[in-house]
Amino acid sequence: MKGVYLFLADGFEDIEALATHDVLRRGGVPLQLVSISEDPFVVSSHGLTIGAEAFLPDLEISHAGTTEKDLMIFPGGMPGTKHLAACKPLVAAMKAHYAAGGSLAAICAAPGLVLGQLDDLSGVTFTCFDGFATLPESKGAVFAPKAAIRSGRIITGRSAGHAVAFALEILRFLRPEKYEEVREALFLQWTA
Repeated sequence: MKGVYLFLADGFEDIEALATHDVLRRGGVPLQLVSISEDPFVVSSHGLTIGAEAFLPDLEISHAGTTEKDLMIFPGGMPGTKHLAACKPLVAAMKAHYAAGGSLAAICAAPGLVLGQLDDLSGVTFTCFDGFATLPESKGAVFAPKAAIRSGRIITGRSAGHAVAFALEILRFLRPEKYEEVREALFLQWTA
């Protein structure tokens, strides 16, 4: 699967999806918001309705020529993460994408419920929301309570409060030359 895609299901966490979308767009990363259903409107966990730009059933799911810069992104939120994890076509596409050399990013509950469905996570260090580490750990991953972590071709974020750190970690991976520019434009060089 070529390109960068952020997958949405009803009940997604607003800030985890939208901050990621915003930071990546500021960094010049072309990405698409993808509904996992054929409904063009996806409702967040806090009642915000977002119009999707693409639909999972219509995506061209070919993995020929996939590189590590091709990325599938999964926000957390409930029950959105459970909907992502239960979507068999999405999980199958994720597994094939990763096996073909593509990268994955997930935040909050999604590292546990979605990425945890990968067959082997040996050697991967990850973070997630408290209580969702069990499945990835059972596949060989090592939990670290950090804001955001890149471990090989997997990027994970801890929670909604760390959504910008997660997005910046993705940007640093995809377009390292834009990382400092975007971080400074957001005034993140200042500490309270």
